[in-house]
Amino acid sequence: MGHPVTSHGKRASGRPVDRRIQRTRALLHEALGSLMREKPYDRISVAEILDHAKVSRSTFYVHFRDKDDLLASSMRALLVDALPLEREATPDLAGRMVAFSLPLLTHIQEHRRSARAKLGERGRAILHGHLRLVLSEWITQQMKADLQTQGSRRSRIVPEVLAQHVASTFVLILHWWMDEGLVRSPAEADKLFRALVMPVLQAQRP
Repeated sequence: MGHPVTSHGKRASGRPVDRRIQRTRALLHEALGSLMREKPYDRISVAEILDHAKVSRSTFYVHFRDKDDLLASSMRALLVDALPLEREATPDLAGRMVAFSLPLLTHIQEHRRSARAKLGERGRAILHGHLRLVLSEWITQQMKADLQTQGSRRSRIVPEVLAQHVASTFVLILHWWMDEGLVRSPAEADKLFRALVMPVLQAQRP
């Protein structure tokens, strides 16, 4: 539902947002995150989120369709905040498309104790499914923006299909990494992810 609000007080599009909207969304994101450290995602109700955030039900539905929409918004905000500032200065599109990987893996490792204790298999499947969709959406937007600036140059694969491939591969690596107990470093997991997707991404330019 619209662009996510980042911790910097801007939408993912870069435009500033009303402070009240920023504050309300931040409260709801924080409430969901806090509850997810206490219990599995699929056992959290909207009512519990509202109680933690001290936000009314009517206000919640002005911003989000449901709990899943809030989760997706939280993931988008995390993705935007996690991206390194130098990403935009990277001339290589393939490099920009995978810039999210190491920051996200590092974030997950830093929060691994609560995640492993509370997610459970079903909760992890739900979260990974949402992450796949959010990443696919973000990568598609970046690719289309690149195509517009590059004029006649075109990707050999439909952007949506390529984005789903990259996002699904990242979630596959994430799932494997978590099953191993996160014993490998984020850098090692990121290296494996890049080894699987970079050849495909780099082959898209004539």
